[in-house]
Amino acid sequence: MQNTLECKRPLILVAPRWEEGRVVGCETLSPNESIATVFMDAILAAGGLPMLMSLTDDDAVIKRYVEMADGFAIPGGPDVNPKRWGVADPYDPTLCCEIRDCFEFRLVREVLAQKKPLFTTCRGMQLLNVATGGTLCMDVPNVKPYQGMAQWRHVHSLTAPCHPVEVEPDSLLGRALEGRTLLQTNSAHHCCVENVGPRTRLVARATDGMPEAIEVEGQPFCLGVQWHPEYTWRTIESDFKLWQAFVAAAAGKSI
Repeated sequence: MQNTLECKRPLILVAPRWEEGRVVGCETLSPNESIATVFMDAILAAGGLPMLMSLTDDDAVIKRYVEMADGFAIPGGPDVNPKRWGVADPYDPTLCCEIRDCFEFRLVREVLAQKKPLFTTCRGMQLLNVATGGTLCMDVPNVKPYQGMAQWRHVHSLTAPCHPVEVEPDSLLGRALEGRTLLQTNSAHHCCVENVGPRTRLVARATDGMPEAIEVEGQPFCLGVQWHPEYTWRTIESDFKLWQAFVAAAAGKSI
């Protein structure tokens, strides 16, 4: 019986991180494509079958990836290059990863075209917003909070909650959280959503006003969150519900 159940796990493809090759002695090691263990563990615990994709700019390969899988996840990482939404001003290239941008923009376009479930976190949420026509703020510390509020801590907190987030009740995120409209999240980012794209809806903010979640209309499941639920799914119930809802959608269940 257990083997039968395991075979029914939906296949979740995960976009990889990119790490430059290191010099060891007189040799240069190959670059690495990888993903954090906590990310894979979260998908496994929620009932999915995670597999790592390969970075590629081949549209035919990406299309085949999307055809074969039941759902897709894009993790955090370097900044999205501002040139992707038309900003011509110079930006520190060491903060970006052109290899990931090239792959992930192609991937998001194909996933949306084929209407497959998509869950994105941190950088992934930001890239999703740009891919659907939005823009980003590249300097979170200088974002003005709501009047009368101080800005919450938004950097360097992965393993514990650091601020509350308010959720729109009539949203995919609200349904994934089974009606919860206030939750606690961790936070680790210095960029955030600024203007959302025409098909994209902002569905959660921190109580200081910081954008925290978006979803794309007309999709079976397309959600981006600014925090890192892969680090806290074991300890924060609402974060595990996100993974469960995503995997359920990949299995063809309505959320």
